[in-house]
Amino acid sequence: MTGSDHLSGPLHEAALAVLAAAAPAEKIRLTAAAADAWRRGDLVPGPTGRPETPPPAHPARPAAPGTMAPKFMPRRRLGGTAGRIAMLHALAHIELNAIDLAWDILARFGSGQPRAFLDDWVGVAREEARHFADLERLLNGLGSGYGALPAHAGLWEAATKTAGDLAGRLAVIPMTLEARALDTAPATILRLSDSGESAMAAVMERILEDEISHVAAGVRWFEALCRQTGTDPVARYHAIVGAHFPKGLKAPFNRPARDRAGMAPDYYEPLGQ
Repeated sequence: MTGSDHLSGPLHEAALAVLAAAAPAEKIRLTAAAADAWRRGDLVPGPTGRPETPPPAHPARPAAPGTMAPKFMPRRRLGGTAGRIAMLHALAHIELNAIDLAWDILARFGSGQPRAFLDDWVGVAREEARHFADLERLLNGLGSGYGALPAHAGLWEAATKTAGDLAGRLAVIPMTLEARALDTAPATILRLSDSGESAMAAVMERILEDEISHVAAGVRWFEALCRQTGTDPVARYHAIVGAHFPKGLKAPFNRPARDRAGMAPDYYEPLGQ
């Protein structure tokens, strides 16, 4: 396949192709091609006339970086080029996982969902791919690249634990883990700006803006599921988070960004630690 491939067929199969691609560059290329084909109407929601192939438990990954449990990750050195590389590499790893998480939602939970649901997560996948590409360009500019450092496996562990529950997936990934990025990004952007790293700060600002919309998609569809079952969304969120994060959520929270994402303080403030 080449970058000029004109994709057609079920969206589900396009999602599986991204998940099966090990090389980040191929994952990004397939994501862009699928998002363009979906926008043109060349990809369809389904059905295909045969049972859909389930997504893999784990997406394909390149040989490097090696992954380990978060508690075994070496502490990041702060400051200097080495510190910048470590920060960018960690963020790039998160974004690579985020590409797969968006396609996994579509492949695992997309059947029978409204067109707007599919639109949202195809859009999320496209933006996450752009984030990874931007971060890798910054790494390359520092003489490094993705795979140069070890990375943790925590994000996909959370995906594995919510593989059978769309409400759990939305509550844990966009509404908790991605929402946490809204809390931490402003301080990182300020540090980069103060140290003269304007290009890095600009990339981080673009990512923050996109992540607000990703959290908003999580809130929107979580609340839609709760309406379908007559469940109070805040109570259900608290129950899910209590099961997955028994120590609560780390404060302080970026309330303005969370407000923009439509995530009311009732969701997270009672859980703050």
